[in-house]
Amino acid sequence: MTDKHPALRDWEEGELKKALTRSPERQKQFTRPGGGEIPRLAMPAAISDEYLENIGFPGRYPFTRGVQPTMYRGRLWTMRQYAGFSTASESNRRYRYLLDQGQTGLSVAFDLPTQIGYDSDHPMSRGEVGRVGVAIDSLADMETLFEHIPLGKISTSMTINAPAMILLAMYAAVAEKQGVGPERLQGTIQNDILKEYVARGTYIFPPRPSLRLITDIFRWCAAHAPQFNTISISGYHIREAGATAAQEIAFTLANGITYVQTALDAGLELEVFARRLAFFFNASSNLLEEVAKFRAARRLWARIMRERFAAQSPAARMLRFHTQTAGSSLTAQQIDNNIVRVTIQALAAVLGGTQSLHTNSRDEALGLPTEEAVRTALRTQQIIACESGVADSVDPLAGSYYIEQLTDSLEAEARALIDRIDEAGGVVACIEDGFIQGQIEEASYRYQQEIETGERIIVGVNDYQVAEERSVPVLRVDPAQEEAQRRRLAEVRAGRDQERTARALAELESAARTEAPLMEPVLAAVRGYCTLGEICGVLRKVFGEYR
Repeated sequence: MTDKHPALRDWEEGELKKALTRSPERQKQFTRPGGGEIPRLAMPAAISDEYLENIGFPGRYPFTRGVQPTMYRGRLWTMRQYAGFSTASESNRRYRYLLDQGQTGLSVAFDLPTQIGYDSDHPMSRGEVGRVGVAIDSLADMETLFEHIPLGKISTSMTINAPAMILLAMYAAVAEKQGVGPERLQGTIQNDILKEYVARGTYIFPPRPSLRLITDIFRWCAAHAPQFNTISISGYHIREAGATAAQEIAFTLANGITYVQTALDAGLELEVFARRLAFFFNASSNLLEEVAKFRAARRLWARIMRERFAAQSPAARMLRFHTQTAGSSLTAQQIDNNIVRVTIQALAAVLGGTQSLHTNSRDEALGLPTEEAVRTALRTQQIIACESGVADSVDPLAGSYYIEQLTDSLEAEARALIDRIDEAGGVVACIEDGFIQGQIEEASYRYQQEIETGERIIVGVNDYQVAEERSVPVLRVDPAQEEAQRRRLAEVRAGRDQERTARALAELESAARTEAPLMEPVLAAVRGYCTLGEICGVLRKVFGEYR
């Protein structure tokens, strides 16, 4: 291109130069195997105003092509493997193994009692301690979970929602003990309660006090932990529950709108808290639809933030997201096929411009992933990054007629759904009257009907079946670990300063009964080794429980 469009010249000389300065680790000559440089950015010969409005440049509004000017040429996505099981010490061993294998960020899975605010010795916890994630009862467990892991250097994602404030407080308290201040913490806490009411179910409190807790986290992190992502607004579970690609975009962004408006109503500054919002999407097997979905979501959110909320800075408009491959797509039949499924899904996430990625393991339809299976899942990301060539060019599929048409149609369908939610009174009203749940259930039913009639083929399930005889190793949690966890919890309770514990819980209850921010009282309770169940018990007493 001899005569460059001024916008292209400006992008190349401005943001691209800054991006390369920020990310020297990937500064290299990108060449084809047979020679010749790989172009960093495919562009049409003539750039129109319509092109700039809809597709534009990477790192610039409307971010269709990615949130960074160089994308993976400047820095690869963060490779996370979602992990956690049994006790804190067992999970710590798995984290350190994954870091040794080249994982670049941690992602913590908590067990069901932790997710719904019960200690391991609560009657409701029996049989579930350490089963689908790690059991965390107090700061003592969190200290063990991150033993020998430098929190000032590692980015940690925590999948926790209703008790998110408590787990964030524990994480910050562990960092303090390592000599790491909250201003140095990097990572994300999921903290997305709205999708729990429609798609996942690990809620504790009613929606309105839950939104208060979320806003309090926004406020505390803005003041104390400015590098930490305060929420991961999650479409993943919505898609796993049966939603379509357009519904995943719409319901996720509608939840995001609710969080932004709630924070504004609480007096928080948009340009500060909006830049720490993160998102979490599903990567399903329809490769090109998924690529278009990520592009459409990024563009639609940028437009919502500009048009609806008048966000001015690029950081407050951009949608940054983590991706996980689709757990619901994994089959117990012919489990090696799952490696192929995960590869396609991971490729969709990378071509769609994800900022971090978890790849599921081939054996997860049978149980928790074994060490060998999780290593293969991590190697899948590493092979895509290092061998496939898709990370060598910024947004390599841009300009494809099919991709751009899919991007446009998904954005339009998602926007129409958001408009319907607005007309019905917003997300909370649509949760209360069952509209969103009904939309997901209908889509899920249609999908299952397609499988049962053979209209949709799932390889190894309703076609291309084989008789399987070989047994597959399955990771099993030792039932004795549950009783051991209860004993450790009893030791923590017996060894703490009981007066300090009682005072901290009383002060938390007093604050909860007012409009006071709650993060500092929760931090005080955590530092005094109050348990997760005790803190949630106080909040249940004040806020009630959602039924």
